[in-house]
Amino acid sequence: MKLKKTFLAVAAALPLLSANVLADTVTAADLKERVFGSLFGEYYMPDTDKTESAAWSYMEKDWGYGIELGYYLTENWALRAEYARMEMQSKLDGTDVNGNRYGIDAMYHLSNMPALYLVGGIKRMDAAQNTTAFNLGVGYKHFFNQNFALFAEANRYQGIDESYGDAGIKLGMSYLFGSAAAKAAPTPAPAPAPVRAQPVAPVPVADTDGDGVPDNIDNCAGTPAVHKVDASGCTVYVEKMAAVGDIDIEVRFPFDSAVVGAEQRDDVDNLGAFMQRFTESTVMIEGHASNIGNPAYNMRLSERRATAVADILKNDFNVDPSRISAVGYGVTKPRVEGNTPEAHAANQRIEAKVTAKIKEPVLR
Repeated sequence: MKLKKTFLAVAAALPLLSANVLADTVTAADLKERVFGSLFGEYYMPDTDKTESAAWSYMEKDWGYGIELGYYLTENWALRAEYARMEMQSKLDGTDVNGNRYGIDAMYHLSNMPALYLVGGIKRMDAAQNTTAFNLGVGYKHFFNQNFALFAEANRYQGIDESYGDAGIKLGMSYLFGSAAAKAAPTPAPAPAPVRAQPVAPVPVADTDGDGVPDNIDNCAGTPAVHKVDASGCTVYVEKMAAVGDIDIEVRFPFDSAVVGAEQRDDVDNLGAFMQRFTESTVMIEGHASNIGNPAYNMRLSERRATAVADILKNDFNVDPSRISAVGYGVTKPRVEGNTPEAHAANQRIEAKVTAKIKEPVLR
């Protein structure tokens, strides 16, 4: 009975310690999903029957020590494993009655007072005899900061395979590993809705050409309705390289000659001026011949004549050679079929195929 009164007195004192002495600085949310370890000293009080029984070596109340390792599963629940060394003596002759205690506990922390907790578990003890007991108790942890805490705990150990009721009081230090999860910032109060001025109806602005740009900012009045326009009302163009067509160059060569005479330069000069103006244009000079004489000879002759025109563009108009190609086709691409004087005159020619950058309007 005296042992039970001592246990109840300690259990009743823990809430008073929480309320009057220690100031808690950690909330239940700060404990969640954290590992903790503890070192403790313990005053162990065997059942009165043990102190008066030879089977229990007349063990006396005495001190012990131990370690704990645990984990906070939620804001309220935690699990821990415990090992304690029980350093007790025999009341009869003072000999050692040492033993070990180890087991697991479940801990429940009160939501409105997380420093105060209830504990229950099962233990195996080998002091004097090997026995198993379940324990129930109450404890208190005072947190100095997010990691260190001082704790006090009282337990009653009720034998399962042997009939006894021991008690123990622990004092120790706990260390919580890691840090508490960051707390979400409070949601700020919504700002008051601004007072909105009454909308003023806009004054319509004319769009004479119907391109979607008002006349007061339209810099290109009268654009076609099918053209896409920019913010200034002007047609949007896209540039691309495209063939601008074949240009016939009327160059007459003396018999068996590839020299361009001065009287034959007008068309060549016009082509050179065009390529000087449009610096991204390119040209393919094609030499053709009539179907008179040896075809192989006519092929070489057409090549020399095409090269002669290309050289004029390079040398007299400074057109980059990379922009000029020259090829002879001989009699292979006649403009007019037949062996008449008219067909021969039409086929004795030089053609220029010009490609230049052109601008095309983008359509809606």
